[in-house]
Amino acid sequence: MKSIINNKTPYFFIAPAIILLFLFSLLPIFVALIISFTDIDLAGLADWSTINFIGLQNYTDVLSDEIFIKSILNTLFYVIFGVPLVIICSLGIALLINYGKARIFKAFRAVFYMPSITNVVAVAVVWSYLYNPQFGLFNYILELLHIPPVPWLQHPVMAKVSLIALALWRAIGINMIIFLAALQGIPKTYYEAAQLDGASDWKQLTKITIPLLRYAIFFVSITTMIGWLQFFEEPFIMTKGGPLDSTTSVALFIYRNGFQLSNFGYAAAGSFILFIAIIIVTMIQFRLQKKDVDY
Repeated sequence: MKSIINNKTPYFFIAPAIILLFLFSLLPIFVALIISFTDIDLAGLADWSTINFIGLQNYTDVLSDEIFIKSILNTLFYVIFGVPLVIICSLGIALLINYGKARIFKAFRAVFYMPSITNVVAVAVVWSYLYNPQFGLFNYILELLHIPPVPWLQHPVMAKVSLIALALWRAIGINMIIFLAALQGIPKTYYEAAQLDGASDWKQLTKITIPLLRYAIFFVSITTMIGWLQFFEEPFIMTKGGPLDSTTSVALFIYRNGFQLSNFGYAAAGSFILFIAIIIVTMIQFRLQKKDVDY
């Protein structure tokens, strides 16, 4: 009897986490999947008898929606430009902090990490004032340099670039910490042997540092890409998806249809299309990483 209790003891410890996972993650996903095959709206929440199962109609309607197609292109723009910039900037700053001799580089850890733990809504509001075309700090600096003002959030392309700049500023900190931890885990004997062989700093970086950081780079690329595919707060707070839906992301499209237009079934279908896209992209990255390791 005692052995049976001892064998079941670990399950008692993990039971609260499993229950919470089921109630607040798995169950809502299952309910959302069912909702995506219905025409449920705000009225349907009050009277369930008005809900009709319409099969795949929501999915076909979403895939033929011009705004949804535009949101996909916008999200791809964020991913294509945002993910490489986050990796390059985070890794570059981590290298400077790790190998920098001056004491000020240690203070840079807090300086670059602070934006990551700052509330994104507050940051977006502050940056909205910085981007203001008439009273913003950025255009004021350009005016001092005798450079024409830039429509940071008013031009379709410039608005996407401005949102990427803000998101990049926020994302550098946490990824810098990951790279910094990975750098400090590399044995110094590798560099000492390379220096004895006359290897330059560039050779040490490309032949020792970068290859030994491949798992950290892979982890950062996966998490960063998932984050950019779910890009929501910045366009929601700063541009509302404008101008002309040029900054509308897939996540913002889902929110707009679900919580502003009350088309819950339509929004659920869009969310599962995004979910499938994230799974496919993640599997492709894992497959590429596995081939690289096997090689």
